[in-house]
Amino acid sequence: MDTWLVVGLGNPGPAYAGNRHNVGAMVVEELVARHRLGSFKTHKARARVVEGRFRVPGPKIVLAVPLTYMNVSGGPVAGLMSYFDVPVERLIVIHDELDIDAGLVRLKQGGGEGGHNGLRSISQSVGSRDYLRVRVGIGRPPGRQDPADYVLRDFGKQEKAELPFLLDESADAVEALVEVGLLDAQQRFHAPRP
Repeated sequence: MDTWLVVGLGNPGPAYAGNRHNVGAMVVEELVARHRLGSFKTHKARARVVEGRFRVPGPKIVLAVPLTYMNVSGGPVAGLMSYFDVPVERLIVIHDELDIDAGLVRLKQGGGEGGHNGLRSISQSVGSRDYLRVRVGIGRPPGRQDPADYVLRDFGKQEKAELPFLLDESADAVEALVEVGLLDAQQRFHAPRP
């Protein structure tokens, strides 16, 4: 029961790889590279998966990116939770968040989905909203741009320059959730910046 499932949300395929909506998947790839966990394998639950540990000794971590589109992420997540026997309290979902300023990372457990169809699909499929979330701020679209168009566009030039720092901090946040728990992790990542 010490296994954690860390899921990075996004859409499959190279056309979506650099989109703001795929930042969750980017964070999972950052964690895999950081900890030299090897290459992804395709799992029967319709996800790319890598298994390993952040620290030795430490709990087993299953890092996953669904192979389905964002709006139907729930099926793969529920399948992986069942296969690896992971309770909802040890599920961490990493996703883009319009309502958080670009470059900020916020952590929470449970609550609503805020119009995020990937989260809605997961909540319905796993039968609970009480999973942990790493909310990666992408900010609101400029002017009258439709939010759906905004999230399905690649990061802008300035955002791309800052993206490595955002991915690094988001990966740190995932590690903190596993290692010190939600409250201590929130104190660290929600503190005002100097």
